[in-house]
Amino acid sequence: MDIMLFHSTYGLRPAVEAAAQRFRTAGHEVWTPDLFDGRVFDDVEESRAFREETGHEELLKRAILAAAPLSERGLVYAGFSLGAAIAQNLAFGDEKARGLLLLHGTSDIAEDASVDELPVQLHVADPDPFEPHDWLTAWYLQMGKAGADVEVHRYPGAGHLYTDPDLPDYDEDAAEQTWRVALGFLDSLGER
Repeated sequence: MDIMLFHSTYGLRPAVEAAAQRFRTAGHEVWTPDLFDGRVFDDVEESRAFREETGHEELLKRAILAAAPLSERGLVYAGFSLGAAIAQNLAFGDEKARGLLLLHGTSDIAEDASVDELPVQLHVADPDPFEPHDWLTAWYLQMGKAGADVEVHRYPGAGHLYTDPDLPDYDEDAAEQTWRVALGFLDSLGER
């Protein structure tokens, strides 16, 4: 599979490159565009200020420019938190998308959104302050209405970005389970 993997609100941290390497080791080709032009954050408030200054539309434009030259290949869009939201937006706009792997995040879905049985897998902490249960229930129903084939995996007790070993949210057991399930999901896309 060809995977476009977007970073979280903290920027292109080592955990993103480590995830990409896991996927490469399993035989996938992976791109990790840097939407923050080299900026990496340790503080969510600093990141929020940077995102507001840059603007959502500009970040989305950067993601589209990174993915566009490769979209003919039939990409799997993937991302961490903010990057998951961006990946979801791109997958819904790319009729050749092969799948969508969401780690720690989702995005709004337009009422008229439509995809043709797009395989989607979400991994999220339970509970997650950024992805509350009511939101996830509504998101799941909207994804189904749009035509997506959705799996949701919840990890009780894990923090929001539980796959990043350099952040306080890290949960080794939940992270390893996420990688095992995600690799299975990617393998299944090759069989479609």
